[in-house]
Amino acid sequence: MTTTAHRPSVVVVGGGFGGLQAALKLAREPVDVTLVDRRNFHLFQPLAYQVATGALSDAEVAHPLRSIFKRHPNVRVVLAEVTGFDLGAHEVHLAPVLDEPDPDPLRYDALVVAGGAQYSYFGHDDWADSAPELKSMESLIDARRRILRAFEAAELETDPERRQAWLTFVVVGAGPTGVEMAGQIGEIARDTLKRDYRTIDPAGARIILAEAADRILLTFPAKLSAKASQSLDELGVTVMTNHAVVGMDGEAVTMKGPNDAEVVVPTRTTIWAAGVTASPLAKLLADASRAETDRAGRLLVQPDLTVPGHRDVYAIGDMVQVRDGKPLMGVAPVAMQQGRYAARAILGRRRGEQVAPFRYLDKGNVATIGRARAVADLHGIHLSGFVAWVFWLALHLYYLIGFQNRVLVLTRWIFSFVTRGRGARLILGDDKRAERRGT
Repeated sequence: MTTTAHRPSVVVVGGGFGGLQAALKLAREPVDVTLVDRRNFHLFQPLAYQVATGALSDAEVAHPLRSIFKRHPNVRVVLAEVTGFDLGAHEVHLAPVLDEPDPDPLRYDALVVAGGAQYSYFGHDDWADSAPELKSMESLIDARRRILRAFEAAELETDPERRQAWLTFVVVGAGPTGVEMAGQIGEIARDTLKRDYRTIDPAGARIILAEAADRILLTFPAKLSAKASQSLDELGVTVMTNHAVVGMDGEAVTMKGPNDAEVVVPTRTTIWAAGVTASPLAKLLADASRAETDRAGRLLVQPDLTVPGHRDVYAIGDMVQVRDGKPLMGVAPVAMQQGRYAARAILGRRRGEQVAPFRYLDKGNVATIGRARAVADLHGIHLSGFVAWVFWLALHLYYLIGFQNRVLVLTRWIFSFVTRGRGARLILGDDKRAERRGT
Protein backbone atom coordinates (compact mmCIF):
# COMPACT_ATOMS: atom_id res chain seq x y z
CA MET A 1 0.00 0.00 0.00
CA THR A 2 1.26 3.42 -0.95
CA THR A 3 0.76 6.00 1.83
CA THR A 4 1.32 9.71 2.02
CA ALA A 5 1.68 11.62 5.26
CA HIS A 6 -0.52 14.46 4.04
CA ARG A 7 -3.43 12.23 3.01
CA PRO A 8 -6.26 11.31 5.38
CA SER A 9 -6.52 7.72 6.57
CA VAL A 10 -9.91 6.01 6.41
CA VAL A 11 -10.61 2.66 8.04
CA VAL A 12 -13.57 0.67 6.68
CA VAL A 13 -14.78 -2.23 8.81
CA GLY A 14 -16.68 -4.92 6.88
CA GLY A 15 -16.38 -6.18 3.32
CA GLY A 16 -20.10 -6.60 2.70
CA PHE A 17 -22.17 -4.42 0.40
CA GLY A 18 -21.92 -1.20 2.44
CA GLY A 19 -18.25 -1.43 3.34
CA LEU A 20 -17.25 -2.52 -0.15
CA GLN A 21 -19.04 0.41 -1.80
CA ALA A 22 -17.48 2.87 0.63
CA ALA A 23 -14.00 1.48 -0.04
CA LEU A 24 -14.53 1.43 -3.82
CA LYS A 25 -15.66 5.06 -3.80
CA LEU A 26 -12.71 6.14 -1.65
CA ALA A 27 -10.22 4.06 -3.67
CA ARG A 28 -10.39 6.58 -6.50
CA GLU A 29 -9.67 9.55 -4.22
CA PRO A 30 -6.46 10.90 -2.58
CA VAL A 31 -7.00 9.05 0.70
CA ASP A 32 -5.44 5.96 2.26
CA VAL A 33 -8.02 3.22 2.88
CA THR A 34 -7.73 0.18 5.13
CA LEU A 35 -10.49 -2.40 4.70
CA VAL A 36 -10.83 -4.82 7.61
CA ASP A 37 -12.79 -8.06 7.46
CA ARG A 38 -12.59 -11.43 9.18
CA ARG A 39 -13.12 -13.08 5.79
CA ASN A 40 -10.93 -12.61 2.75
CA PHE A 41 -13.87 -12.46 0.36
CA HIS A 42 -17.04 -10.54 -0.42
CA LEU A 43 -20.11 -12.78 -0.40
CA PHE A 44 -22.89 -11.81 -2.81
CA GLN A 45 -25.66 -12.46 -0.30
CA PRO A 46 -28.69 -12.25 -2.68
CA LEU A 47 -27.48 -15.42 -4.45
CA ALA A 48 -26.22 -17.22 -1.36
CA TYR A 49 -29.26 -19.51 -1.16
CA GLN A 50 -28.32 -20.92 -4.58
CA VAL A 51 -25.15 -22.33 -3.01
CA ALA A 52 -27.34 -24.05 -0.40
CA THR A 53 -29.39 -25.69 -3.16
CA GLY A 54 -26.54 -26.66 -5.50
CA ALA A 55 -27.47 -24.23 -8.26
CA LEU A 56 -24.17 -22.36 -7.90
CA SER A 57 -20.84 -23.16 -6.31
CA ASP A 58 -19.41 -21.11 -3.46
CA ALA A 59 -16.69 -19.49 -5.60
CA GLU A 60 -19.31 -18.21 -8.05
CA VAL A 61 -21.02 -16.00 -5.46
CA ALA A 62 -17.86 -14.78 -3.69
CA HIS A 63 -14.90 -12.69 -4.76
CA PRO A 64 -11.55 -12.18 -2.98
CA LEU A 65 -11.30 -8.71 -1.47
CA ARG A 66 -7.64 -8.34 -2.43
CA SER A 67 -8.51 -9.09 -6.05
CA ILE A 68 -11.15 -6.35 -6.07
CA PHE A 69 -8.59 -3.74 -4.99
CA LYS A 70 -5.46 -5.02 -6.72
CA ARG A 71 -5.33 -1.98 -9.00
CA HIS A 72 -5.76 0.50 -6.13
CA PRO A 73 -2.40 0.90 -4.33
CA ASN A 74 -3.96 3.25 -1.77
CA VAL A 75 -6.22 0.45 -0.44
CA ARG A 76 -4.93 -2.06 2.07
CA VAL A 77 -6.91 -5.18 3.02
CA VAL A 78 -6.44 -6.55 6.55
CA LEU A 79 -7.66 -10.00 7.54
CA ALA A 80 -8.59 -9.58 11.20
CA GLU A 81 -11.47 -9.40 13.64
CA VAL A 82 -12.45 -6.12 15.25
CA THR A 83 -12.52 -6.41 19.04
CA GLY A 84 -13.13 -2.80 20.05
CA PHE A 85 -13.05 0.90 19.27
CA ASP A 86 -11.18 3.68 21.06
CA LEU A 87 -12.94 6.68 19.59
CA GLY A 88 -10.99 9.17 21.69
CA ALA A 89 -7.66 7.86 20.40
CA HIS A 90 -9.08 7.28 16.89
CA GLU A 91 -8.11 3.60 16.98
CA VAL A 92 -9.65 0.30 15.96
CA HIS A 93 -8.47 -2.70 17.96
CA LEU A 94 -8.02 -6.03 16.19
CA ALA A 95 -7.50 -9.70 16.93
CA PRO A 96 -6.05 -12.32 14.57
CA VAL A 97 -8.41 -14.60 12.68
CA LEU A 98 -5.84 -17.35 12.14
CA ASP A 99 -2.58 -18.02 14.00
CA GLU A 100 -0.82 -14.87 12.85
CA PRO A 101 0.61 -12.34 15.35
CA ASP A 102 -1.74 -9.87 17.01
CA PRO A 103 -2.33 -6.95 14.61
CA ASP A 104 -1.47 -3.45 15.76
CA PRO A 105 -4.39 -1.05 16.34
CA LEU A 106 -5.42 0.90 13.26
CA ARG A 107 -5.43 4.69 13.51
CA TYR A 108 -7.92 6.64 11.44
CA ASP A 109 -9.00 10.14 10.48
CA ALA A 110 -12.41 8.79 9.48
CA LEU A 111 -14.06 5.46 10.28
CA VAL A 112 -16.82 3.57 8.47
CA VAL A 113 -18.32 0.60 10.30
CA ALA A 114 -20.45 -1.74 8.19
CA GLY A 115 -20.91 -4.88 10.27
CA GLY A 116 -24.17 -6.04 8.70
CA ALA A 117 -26.57 -8.36 10.48
CA GLN A 118 -26.95 -11.97 11.48
CA TYR A 119 -29.97 -14.23 11.80
CA SER A 120 -31.81 -14.20 15.11
CA TYR A 121 -33.31 -17.36 16.57
CA PHE A 122 -35.52 -15.23 18.84
CA GLY A 123 -33.79 -16.23 22.04
CA HIS A 124 -33.46 -19.90 21.08
CA ASP A 125 -29.84 -20.07 20.00
CA ASP A 126 -29.92 -23.84 20.53
CA TRP A 127 -32.11 -24.08 17.41
CA ALA A 128 -29.04 -23.22 15.31
CA ASP A 129 -27.85 -26.82 15.64
CA SER A 130 -31.07 -28.06 14.01
CA ALA A 131 -31.66 -25.28 11.48
CA PRO A 132 -28.72 -23.67 9.65
CA GLU A 133 -29.10 -20.06 8.57
CA LEU A 134 -28.15 -18.65 5.18
CA LYS A 135 -25.70 -15.83 5.98
CA SER A 136 -22.26 -17.44 6.11
CA MET A 137 -20.51 -19.64 3.56
CA GLU A 138 -20.11 -22.42 6.12
CA SER A 139 -23.83 -22.47 6.89
CA LEU A 140 -24.70 -22.47 3.18
CA ILE A 141 -22.56 -25.56 2.59
CA ASP A 142 -24.06 -27.13 5.72
CA ALA A 143 -27.59 -26.47 4.44
CA ARG A 144 -26.71 -28.02 1.07
CA ARG A 145 -25.27 -31.06 2.82
CA ARG A 146 -28.43 -31.50 4.89
CA ILE A 147 -30.77 -31.16 1.92
CA LEU A 148 -28.90 -33.59 -0.34
CA ARG A 149 -28.18 -35.99 2.51
CA ALA A 150 -31.90 -36.19 3.28
CA PHE A 151 -32.64 -37.69 -0.13
CA GLU A 152 -29.76 -40.14 0.25
CA ALA A 153 -30.98 -41.24 3.68
CA ALA A 154 -34.55 -41.61 2.42
CA GLU A 155 -33.30 -43.87 -0.38
CA LEU A 156 -31.87 -46.25 2.22
CA GLU A 157 -34.64 -45.98 4.84
CA THR A 158 -37.09 -48.88 4.93
CA ASP A 159 -39.51 -47.56 7.58
CA PRO A 160 -42.23 -45.48 5.84
CA GLU A 161 -42.61 -42.94 8.66
CA ARG A 162 -38.90 -42.34 9.04
CA ARG A 163 -38.53 -42.11 5.26
CA GLN A 164 -41.25 -39.45 5.11
CA ALA A 165 -39.47 -37.50 7.85
CA TRP A 166 -36.32 -37.50 5.72
CA LEU A 167 -38.39 -36.30 2.77
CA THR A 168 -39.96 -33.43 4.71
CA PHE A 169 -38.27 -30.03 4.54
CA VAL A 170 -39.26 -27.02 6.66
CA VAL A 171 -38.16 -23.49 5.79
CA VAL A 172 -38.81 -21.01 8.60
CA GLY A 173 -39.52 -17.44 7.52
CA ALA A 174 -41.34 -16.32 4.37
CA GLY A 175 -39.39 -13.24 3.42
CA PRO A 176 -37.60 -13.20 0.05
CA THR A 177 -34.86 -15.59 1.20
CA GLY A 178 -37.30 -18.11 2.66
CA VAL A 179 -39.55 -17.99 -0.40
CA GLU A 180 -36.59 -18.41 -2.74
CA MET A 181 -35.21 -21.27 -0.66
CA ALA A 182 -38.51 -23.16 -0.51
CA GLY A 183 -39.00 -22.77 -4.25
CA GLN A 184 -35.51 -24.06 -4.96
CA ILE A 185 -36.04 -27.16 -2.81
CA GLY A 186 -39.28 -27.75 -4.70
CA GLU A 187 -37.42 -27.61 -8.00
CA ILE A 188 -34.74 -29.99 -6.71
CA ALA A 189 -37.36 -32.54 -5.71
CA ARG A 190 -39.55 -32.29 -8.82
CA ASP A 191 -37.06 -31.56 -11.59
CA THR A 192 -33.41 -32.08 -10.72
CA LEU A 193 -33.63 -35.42 -8.90
CA LYS A 194 -36.63 -37.04 -10.54
CA ARG A 195 -34.58 -39.74 -12.32
CA ASP A 196 -31.72 -40.09 -9.83
CA TYR A 197 -33.16 -42.51 -7.28
CA ARG A 198 -34.47 -46.06 -7.52
CA THR A 199 -36.32 -46.55 -4.23
CA ILE A 200 -37.90 -43.16 -3.57
CA ASP A 201 -39.78 -40.65 -5.68
CA PRO A 202 -38.22 -37.26 -4.84
CA ALA A 203 -41.32 -35.54 -6.18
CA GLY A 204 -43.16 -36.92 -3.15
CA ALA A 205 -41.13 -34.70 -0.83
CA ARG A 206 -43.12 -32.46 1.47
CA ILE A 207 -41.84 -28.87 1.59
CA ILE A 208 -43.29 -26.51 4.18
CA LEU A 209 -42.78 -22.75 4.32
CA ALA A 210 -43.67 -21.60 7.84
CA GLU A 211 -44.53 -17.96 8.51
CA ALA A 212 -45.90 -16.36 11.68
CA ALA A 213 -47.57 -13.51 9.75
CA ASP A 214 -50.78 -13.77 7.77
CA ARG A 215 -49.07 -13.78 4.35
CA ILE A 216 -45.68 -14.28 2.75
CA LEU A 217 -43.44 -11.50 1.40
CA LEU A 218 -44.80 -8.81 3.73
CA THR A 219 -42.73 -6.08 2.06
CA PHE A 220 -44.53 -6.71 -1.25
CA PRO A 221 -48.11 -5.74 -2.15
CA ALA A 222 -50.70 -8.35 -1.16
CA LYS A 223 -51.45 -9.11 -4.81
CA LEU A 224 -47.84 -10.12 -5.48
CA SER A 225 -47.74 -12.13 -2.27
CA ALA A 226 -50.75 -14.09 -3.53
CA LYS A 227 -49.04 -14.73 -6.87
CA ALA A 228 -45.91 -15.91 -5.10
CA SER A 229 -48.01 -18.29 -3.00
CA GLN A 230 -49.57 -19.67 -6.17
CA SER A 231 -46.15 -20.24 -7.72
CA LEU A 232 -44.96 -22.03 -4.60
CA ASP A 233 -48.03 -24.24 -4.68
CA GLU A 234 -47.21 -25.18 -8.29
CA LEU A 235 -43.77 -26.29 -7.05
CA GLY A 236 -45.31 -28.46 -4.36
CA VAL A 237 -44.56 -26.10 -1.46
CA THR A 238 -47.11 -25.96 1.36
CA VAL A 239 -47.36 -22.40 2.69
CA MET A 240 -48.35 -22.30 6.36
CA THR A 241 -49.02 -18.70 7.35
CA ASN A 242 -50.14 -17.77 10.88
CA HIS A 243 -47.88 -20.57 12.12
CA ALA A 244 -45.12 -19.53 14.53
CA VAL A 245 -42.30 -21.95 15.26
CA VAL A 246 -42.13 -22.57 19.02
CA GLY A 247 -39.78 -25.53 19.15
CA MET A 248 -37.47 -27.72 17.12
CA ASP A 249 -34.84 -30.40 17.36
CA GLY A 250 -33.23 -32.83 14.96
CA GLU A 251 -36.43 -34.86 14.69
CA ALA A 252 -39.32 -32.39 14.40
CA VAL A 253 -40.49 -28.78 14.22
CA THR A 254 -43.30 -27.62 16.51
CA MET A 255 -45.51 -24.72 15.44
CA LYS A 256 -48.37 -22.83 17.04
CA GLY A 257 -51.12 -22.22 14.53
CA PRO A 258 -54.44 -20.35 14.61
CA ASN A 259 -56.32 -20.66 17.91
CA ASP A 260 -53.04 -21.77 19.52
CA ALA A 261 -53.34 -25.18 17.90
CA GLU A 262 -50.05 -27.06 18.14
CA VAL A 263 -48.69 -28.58 14.95
CA VAL A 264 -45.79 -31.03 15.07
CA VAL A 265 -44.02 -31.76 11.78
CA PRO A 266 -41.58 -34.70 11.80
CA THR A 267 -38.57 -33.61 9.74
CA ARG A 268 -34.83 -34.09 9.65
CA THR A 269 -34.12 -30.94 7.60
CA THR A 270 -34.99 -27.43 8.72
CA ILE A 271 -33.66 -24.20 7.20
CA TRP A 272 -33.79 -20.90 9.10
CA ALA A 273 -34.65 -17.77 7.12
CA ALA A 274 -36.51 -15.77 9.75
CA GLY A 275 -35.65 -12.56 11.63
CA VAL A 276 -32.28 -10.89 11.89
CA THR A 277 -30.40 -8.97 14.56
CA ALA A 278 -27.57 -6.48 14.28
CA SER A 279 -23.94 -7.53 14.11
CA PRO A 280 -22.08 -7.60 17.46
CA LEU A 281 -20.09 -4.66 16.09
CA ALA A 282 -23.15 -2.48 16.75
CA LYS A 283 -22.86 -3.13 20.49
CA LEU A 284 -19.10 -2.63 20.45
CA LEU A 285 -19.55 0.74 18.78
CA ALA A 286 -22.46 1.66 21.06
CA ASP A 287 -20.38 0.87 24.14
CA ALA A 288 -17.46 2.91 22.83
CA SER A 289 -19.62 5.93 21.96
CA ARG A 290 -22.32 5.56 24.62
CA ALA A 291 -24.87 5.63 21.84
CA GLU A 292 -28.24 3.90 22.04
CA THR A 293 -29.43 0.75 20.30
CA ASP A 294 -32.95 -0.34 19.41
CA ARG A 295 -34.71 -3.61 20.28
CA ALA A 296 -33.06 -5.37 17.33
CA GLY A 297 -29.61 -4.32 18.56
CA ARG A 298 -29.18 -1.72 15.82
CA LEU A 299 -27.15 1.38 16.58
CA LEU A 300 -29.13 4.63 16.45
CA VAL A 301 -27.25 7.06 14.21
CA GLN A 302 -27.69 10.65 13.08
CA PRO A 303 -29.39 11.54 9.76
CA ASP A 304 -25.91 11.82 8.20
CA LEU A 305 -25.14 8.25 9.41
CA THR A 306 -22.58 9.46 11.95
CA VAL A 307 -22.43 8.10 15.49
CA PRO A 308 -23.79 10.70 17.94
CA GLY A 309 -20.95 12.89 19.21
CA HIS A 310 -18.47 11.60 16.64
CA ARG A 311 -18.70 13.32 13.25
CA ASP A 312 -15.78 11.30 11.91
CA VAL A 313 -17.37 7.90 12.64
CA TYR A 314 -19.99 6.52 10.24
CA ALA A 315 -22.09 3.42 10.83
CA ILE A 316 -24.04 1.97 7.92
CA GLY A 317 -26.04 -1.00 6.69
CA ASP A 318 -28.15 -3.53 8.55
CA MET A 319 -26.53 -2.74 11.92
CA VAL A 320 -27.96 0.79 12.14
CA GLN A 321 -31.21 2.69 12.31
CA VAL A 322 -31.44 6.44 11.70
CA ARG A 323 -32.79 8.11 14.82
CA ASP A 324 -36.41 9.20 14.30
CA GLY A 325 -36.12 8.09 10.68
CA LYS A 326 -38.20 5.69 8.64
CA PRO A 327 -37.00 2.10 9.12
CA LEU A 328 -35.25 0.79 6.00
CA MET A 329 -35.28 -2.79 4.80
CA GLY A 330 -32.19 -4.88 5.42
CA VAL A 331 -31.39 -5.30 1.73
CA ALA A 332 -28.27 -4.78 -0.35
CA PRO A 333 -29.35 -1.54 -2.11
CA VAL A 334 -29.74 0.25 1.24
CA ALA A 335 -26.24 -0.72 2.38
CA MET A 336 -24.73 0.12 -1.01
CA GLN A 337 -26.25 3.59 -1.11
CA GLN A 338 -25.21 4.24 2.49
CA GLY A 339 -21.66 3.12 1.73
CA ARG A 340 -21.35 5.49 -1.20
CA TYR A 341 -22.94 8.29 0.84
CA ALA A 342 -20.48 7.80 3.71
CA ALA A 343 -17.56 8.02 1.29
CA ARG A 344 -18.94 11.23 -0.24
CA ALA A 345 -19.57 12.68 3.21
CA ILE A 346 -16.00 11.99 4.32
CA LEU A 347 -14.59 13.65 1.21
CA GLY A 348 -17.01 16.56 1.41
CA ARG A 349 -16.20 17.32 5.04
CA ARG A 350 -12.48 17.22 4.24
CA ARG A 351 -13.19 19.98 1.72
CA GLY A 352 -15.22 21.97 4.25
CA GLU A 353 -18.56 21.35 2.53
CA GLN A 354 -21.94 20.98 4.18
CA VAL A 355 -23.23 17.39 4.14
CA ALA A 356 -26.92 16.79 3.54
CA PRO A 357 -28.72 13.99 5.41
CA PHE A 358 -28.80 10.55 3.85
CA ARG A 359 -31.79 9.88 1.61
CA TYR A 360 -32.49 6.37 0.36
CA LEU A 361 -33.65 6.07 -3.24
CA ASP A 362 -35.97 3.08 -3.26
CA LYS A 363 -35.86 1.47 -6.70
CA GLY A 364 -38.30 -1.33 -5.90
CA ASN A 365 -38.31 -4.88 -4.65
CA VAL A 366 -37.92 -8.21 -6.41
CA ALA A 367 -37.95 -11.87 -5.37
CA THR A 368 -37.66 -15.08 -7.33
CA ILE A 369 -39.61 -18.23 -6.56
CA GLY A 370 -38.13 -20.61 -9.10
CA ARG A 371 -37.54 -21.26 -12.76
CA ALA A 372 -39.37 -18.53 -14.76
CA ARG A 373 -41.22 -17.53 -11.57
CA ALA A 374 -40.66 -14.23 -9.78
CA VAL A 375 -42.44 -11.13 -8.51
CA ALA A 376 -41.31 -7.50 -8.73
CA ASP A 377 -42.70 -4.32 -7.21
CA LEU A 378 -41.32 -1.32 -9.09
CA HIS A 379 -43.20 1.57 -7.51
CA GLY A 380 -46.66 0.82 -8.83
CA ILE A 381 -45.48 -1.39 -11.67
CA HIS A 382 -46.14 -4.96 -10.59
CA LEU A 383 -44.49 -7.77 -12.53
CA SER A 384 -44.79 -11.51 -12.07
CA GLY A 385 -43.89 -14.71 -13.86
CA PHE A 386 -41.33 -14.92 -16.66
CA VAL A 387 -40.92 -11.15 -17.17
CA ALA A 388 -40.19 -10.56 -13.49
CA TRP A 389 -37.80 -13.52 -13.50
CA VAL A 390 -35.78 -12.12 -16.43
CA PHE A 391 -35.65 -8.76 -14.65
CA TRP A 392 -34.40 -10.51 -11.50
CA LEU A 393 -31.68 -12.33 -13.48
CA ALA A 394 -30.44 -9.15 -15.16
CA LEU A 395 -30.45 -7.18 -11.91
CA HIS A 396 -28.39 -9.74 -10.01
CA LEU A 397 -25.91 -10.23 -12.83
CA TYR A 398 -25.39 -6.47 -12.96
CA TYR A 399 -24.56 -6.18 -9.27
CA LEU A 400 -22.51 -9.37 -9.00
CA ILE A 401 -18.85 -8.55 -8.28
CA GLY A 402 -16.29 -9.70 -10.85
CA PHE A 403 -16.59 -10.17 -14.61
CA GLN A 404 -15.54 -13.82 -14.36
CA ASN A 405 -18.26 -14.51 -11.81
CA ARG A 406 -20.87 -12.89 -14.05
CA VAL A 407 -19.87 -15.11 -16.98
CA LEU A 408 -19.79 -18.27 -14.86
CA VAL A 409 -23.14 -17.57 -13.21
CA LEU A 410 -24.82 -16.70 -16.50
CA THR A 411 -23.46 -19.90 -18.07
CA ARG A 412 -24.63 -21.93 -15.10
CA TRP A 413 -28.10 -20.39 -15.23
CA ILE A 414 -28.45 -21.05 -18.95
CA PHE A 415 -27.38 -24.66 -18.48
CA SER A 416 -29.77 -25.07 -15.56
CA PHE A 417 -32.67 -23.51 -17.50
CA VAL A 418 -32.16 -25.83 -20.48
CA THR A 419 -31.41 -29.06 -18.60
CA ARG A 420 -33.04 -28.38 -15.19
CA GLY A 421 -29.78 -29.66 -13.71
CA ARG A 422 -27.59 -28.36 -10.89
CA GLY A 423 -23.84 -28.67 -11.17
CA ALA A 424 -22.88 -28.11 -7.52
CA ARG A 425 -24.69 -31.01 -5.83
CA LEU A 426 -21.79 -31.98 -3.61
CA ILE A 427 -22.26 -33.25 -0.08
CA LEU A 428 -19.48 -31.59 1.89
CA GLY A 429 -19.14 -30.70 5.52
CA ASP A 430 -19.08 -32.36 8.90
CA ASP A 431 -19.17 -36.07 8.10
CA LYS A 432 -16.69 -37.56 10.57
CA ARG A 433 -17.48 -41.18 9.79
CA ALA A 434 -16.69 -40.72 6.10
CA GLU A 435 -13.43 -38.95 6.99
CA ARG A 436 -12.33 -41.79 9.25
CA ARG A 437 -13.08 -44.41 6.59
CA GLY A 438 -11.41 -42.34 3.90
CA THR A 439 -14.49 -42.63 1.68
